[in-house]
Amino acid sequence: MRVAVPNTVANATTSAGAPGVNRPVVAAALAVLAVLGSASYRAAGTEMIALLAIGAGLGIALYHAGFGFTGSWRKFLVQQKGAGLRWQMVMIALTASAFLPLFAQGSVFGQPVSGAIAPVGVSVIVGAFLFGIGMQVGGACASGTLFTTGSGNTRMIATLIFFVAGSLLGTLHMPWWLDRPGLGGVSLQGMFGVWPAIGLTWAICGAVALSSVWSERRAYGHLAGDEAPPRPAWRRAFQGPWPLAAAALVLAALNLATLTISGSPWSVSFGYALWGAQAASALGLDVASWPFWTWEGPRAALAGGVFANAASVMNFGIVAGALLGAGLAGRFAPTRHVPWKLLLASAIGGMLMGYGARLAFGCNIGALFSGIASGSLHGWLWLVCALLGNWAGIHVRPLFGMART
Repeated sequence: MRVAVPNTVANATTSAGAPGVNRPVVAAALAVLAVLGSASYRAAGTEMIALLAIGAGLGIALYHAGFGFTGSWRKFLVQQKGAGLRWQMVMIALTASAFLPLFAQGSVFGQPVSGAIAPVGVSVIVGAFLFGIGMQVGGACASGTLFTTGSGNTRMIATLIFFVAGSLLGTLHMPWWLDRPGLGGVSLQGMFGVWPAIGLTWAICGAVALSSVWSERRAYGHLAGDEAPPRPAWRRAFQGPWPLAAAALVLAALNLATLTISGSPWSVSFGYALWGAQAASALGLDVASWPFWTWEGPRAALAGGVFANAASVMNFGIVAGALLGAGLAGRFAPTRHVPWKLLLASAIGGMLMGYGARLAFGCNIGALFSGIASGSLHGWLWLVCALLGNWAGIHVRPLFGMART
């Protein structure tokens, strides 16, 4: 579950020898957030500033806990270590318990709310499988690409660029994929009601978590604990590392805050598609004529720009928040040289994730986290197919000089 972060830069250290705050990086992160906040306010008002702040909080939490899906799934599939997967299930179940009653209510403080319900079909199967391969080859998931980029992982910049390119290509092909066999959107809440849907979500999440417990105990005889070194609570809060449990609770709370403010759950990959469309339009490509970008939601997003869309602004916030977290931890140290094989892996993995996310109506956040928490059946289908894709991707990693573990 833990995601590798760059080594500590030469900087001030605490009396105990731990890394000190990197003040220039912290100042740069705050300046970036101020610029982003100003642009977001001009584009869409105070709501976007709030969503930018939530994104920054997500970036800090993801960074301080190393809360990535790629590494945790690889640990589970290869080493039978399931702590990361278990806390993901807890996070999803808790969020579902908050989301589903609100969807039944229809609004929160006067703000209409709706879930991340998407069709179940061939496109989800293919897209999630491709996304899973891309996770292991590209080195991160959708949220992981953002926070590792912000924290100074130079390789992830390549993954991010090609993730954006793959997302844009996915929007071009999306109408064809929508014509493949499918069932349409299936909501557990719509089928069974609010409380049975919550109970079923808890039951499935619990079964996944217990399977990881059984697998890990069978392999090691015990469950792995929190390996973080003992540090004062205040220092861990600001500099990390955070326990996985703390990150799971914070991510669940911030997803709920996102729903309350924007009316929709947390999403990542649509922001990538919008970035790609805006860049392509700036280069003279008539993206606005593509069928996907003539649909009501995408058309409005394309017209509004990157600072008027919730997913886009929150993505910016995650990158800046991770930069702030790395500065507070004194661990911002970009790598100057990345082997060409890893850059090639980033390009391929990024393209697969971007394209797959469009086909599957979301990524590990929009489809898995927010989708399952919304009671969407497509989220569970996404999980199964993405895990299979991760298994395949693990076996591809050695071709690029990466270990399977």
